[in-house]
Amino acid sequence: MINRLRSWTRAFFGISTREANGLLILLPLLLAGVFIIPVYHHWQSQQPVDFTDNQRKLDSLLAYWPEQKDSVIFLKESVRFAFDPNTATSAQLDSLGFPPYLTQRIQNYRNKNGKFKIKTDLLKMYGMDTLFYSQLEPFILLPDQLVNTHNKIQKEKIVTTTELKSESFDINLADSAQLIKIYGIGSKLSARIITYRNKLGGFISLTQLREVPGLDSAVIGQLEKKYFVNPNFQPRKISLNHANEQELNNHPYIKYNLAKAIATYRFQHGNFNTLEEVKKIALVDETFYSKILPYLSLNP
Repeated sequence: MINRLRSWTRAFFGISTREANGLLILLPLLLAGVFIIPVYHHWQSQQPVDFTDNQRKLDSLLAYWPEQKDSVIFLKESVRFAFDPNTATSAQLDSLGFPPYLTQRIQNYRNKNGKFKIKTDLLKMYGMDTLFYSQLEPFILLPDQLVNTHNKIQKEKIVTTTELKSESFDINLADSAQLIKIYGIGSKLSARIITYRNKLGGFISLTQLREVPGLDSAVIGQLEKKYFVNPNFQPRKISLNHANEQELNNHPYIKYNLAKAIATYRFQHGNFNTLEEVKKIALVDETFYSKILPYLSLNP
């Protein structure tokens, strides 16, 4: 059998008898190496592992690990109760959820004879989060704004719509100088509001302020108290029949795909006969149509 295999190997590979003998010895060793390694790994994986020594080493390391006492403060649950930031103790502020650094800043401010006069004065503290403030605001025992004697007398009168508007401003006429008077709005945010208003064609509702990038809920709340939209205001409109793709796409509500779809529809079907006809475009559903309708027109 061996001689026949040796002869076949010599004939197949064209090698000498000595080389054939070496190959016949080497091949079984190679095959054994290929199969033995996976078999060994499989056997090893089935053996139970003793972690006792590793556990002992970990326990010894933990014994020298410094205890993090300060970290537990962030795990404490906060509660809500009425408080005056001018008199609240550190413990009370801690219970309300104030982080330690903010509690310390409030204490330092009071030690320097600082006084919180209205609720929003808390927002002036460096590090005060607007979302955290909005959660605390109903519990702060301070007025929303300073009221003098004249204003107290005025509150006893019936305030008409005209009187209310005399104390507020039209959001569509406001300039940067007026906007930056709102706490939380600087030159960049005021410019961003005006830029968005111009692209939009004017605000038809104060809720659209939430679409301006960078305005948080606290700032929007202040704007809603100070500004209004004139009920007779007519926004700048876009002509469905005459605006090109670029002009359509310049409006914040109209994306590139919709601008292209409107232009394609006009090419295929001619001009729009009614504004409602725009709903024939698949990208325009009822919700979006209601949103964009005040800014649409059939004529230039």
